[in-house]
Amino acid sequence: MAASFDPSAARGRSARPVGTVTRGTTNTNRLRRMDRWIAHALGPALRRADRPPIAVDLGYGAAPWTAVELSTRLRAVRTDIRVVGIEIEPDRVAAALPYAAPPLLTFRRGGFEVPLDGAAPLLIRAANVLRQYEESAVAAVWERLRERLAPGGLLVEGTCDEIGRRHVWVALGPDGPRTVTFAARLGGLDQPSDLAERLPKALIHHNVPGRPVHAFLTDFDRAWAAAAPYGAFGARQRWVAACTALAGNWPLVDARGRWRQGEVTLPWSALAP
Repeated sequence: MAASFDPSAARGRSARPVGTVTRGTTNTNRLRRMDRWIAHALGPALRRADRPPIAVDLGYGAAPWTAVELSTRLRAVRTDIRVVGIEIEPDRVAAALPYAAPPLLTFRRGGFEVPLDGAAPLLIRAANVLRQYEESAVAAVWERLRERLAPGGLLVEGTCDEIGRRHVWVALGPDGPRTVTFAARLGGLDQPSDLAERLPKALIHHNVPGRPVHAFLTDFDRAWAAAAPYGAFGARQRWVAACTALAGNWPLVDARGRWRQGEVTLPWSALAP
């Protein structure tokens, strides 16, 4: 699903999927870091659900690997979770059907309207989808997807590289954007600002001097440089030391246990344009 998004027009043509076809690039294990964070952040809500919860992999691409992997990973938290892979391109849906395992994993055609026959998902994951839209489309798409969430649900929208080494994503609840998470394979990371090229569409054009996201990445690079001596104990220890220093000036919402995973999360309000 590229280009612009007109929410009023979209609501008027609900019979056809809302959005446009994206490139569909995908790889196995590409979204493992995002999946790991989702299982942690949404785990309590998944376990509390009084009926089998629904998770959506929106715009899974030319092959169904990310939906298959999301189903496997979330079943470790909630065995009866239903994962629905949704794609706007009919041929991609047809190609995914042999991998379906109803009711735990199904595939269907759709777009930003998230067709679930009236059900409300606890999770909508939209990875590498809005990257191909104009920034002006983001707010309307976010609003439309948030309206589809069940109470306590999450929309996770962001971008990663082709093999899943570097991710940045925004987590939104029904009430709006909540957090921004940066995640990386620490081996081979030269500096935290390498993640800038994977900022989601809502932030990537604001990584310029004078904007919060630029200030954060600049401070992160400084903290990373100052933590260089910890590199003797490994990149993970260096990342943890850099995050510890950052916490003195930025309102990080996670702690050492998540930092050791190569993550760091801030409130959306700290980086919002």
